[in-house]
Order: sequence, then C-alpha cells, then structure tokens
Amino acid sequence: MRDEYDFTKGQRGKFFKPNTTMNLPVYLDHDVLVYFTDKAKSKGVELNKMINDLLKKDIALIEGVK
Repeated sequence: MRDEYDFTKGQRGKFFKPNTTMNLPVYLDHDVLVYFTDKAKSKGVELNKMINDLLKKDIALIEGVK
C-alpha cells in the first residue's frame, strides 16, 4: 500500500445507489449445510428457499410467544 492516496479527482457518492438491498452472506456449519442441502434436494426446492421458510417459521413462533 502507498503511504498516501490522491482523492482530489474523486467523486463523492459515485457508486451510491439509494434503496439498494444488500444480500449478506450467511455461513453455515458444514454439517448443517450438508443436512439442509440434502433435504432441499429431496424435496426439490432451492436451499435458500428452504432456509428462508424455516427461519420465517421460527420468527413466527418467537413472535407468538411474546
């Protein structure tokens, strides 16, 4: 890395896009990933759909207890 960088020709907000949704990566333990990958394949659904559905059910359970 350089000691200093010249940003005089830089443009503030050049890459900013309002109302953009970021998809954050979620890292599963290997055994959890293998389990859900197998379940998703056997049911013929995508892994992300299966995980999202399970998390939504958990959220509903948690909210129901409040």
